[in-house]
Amino acid sequence: MASDQEIAGKFWKTLDSDRTVMLGLEGHEDGHLRPMTAQVEDNDTGRGPIWFFTSDDNGIVEAIRGGASGRATATLVSKGHELFASFDGTLAEHNDQATIDRLWNPFVAAWYSGKDDPKLVLLRMEPGNAVIWLNENNLFAAVKMLIGIDPKVDAKDKVAQVSLG
Repeated sequence: MASDQEIAGKFWKTLDSDRTVMLGLEGHEDGHLRPMTAQVEDNDTGRGPIWFFTSDDNGIVEAIRGGASGRATATLVSKGHELFASFDGTLAEHNDQATIDRLWNPFVAAWYSGKDDPKLVLLRMEPGNAVIWLNENNLFAAVKMLIGIDPKVDAKDKVAQVSLG
């Protein structure tokens, strides 16, 4: 049985290693989530913030600059489908040069002409709440069913509603 804290820890570890989330603004007019690469600092405390490099023509940036609230929602699926999560938070532009320098890496650099690219925007997400599901190996779950373990009972200990902030 995993505790909520353990499940939240798996969320932060997955976000730090896999990095790709589908991100969108609540109430944004086109209603679509966008794939974004997340960077996490201070994930040992489980507090974020979560950072996203993007460009000024991204619909999320345009909406925030146009007065949108910045209330965001995101989904995360681990590469091996062991973890699924839906989480929310608040997004804001954070173009602090020291932060850009600290988070800059070759993967980000591949998308921009440099740290001073006029299209470059850094978004900071203050994480809010999450629902996180752990997904056991399907073969293992099938074996448990064969020996009489109710999958509903087994699954209930693999879902957590947690505060990430």
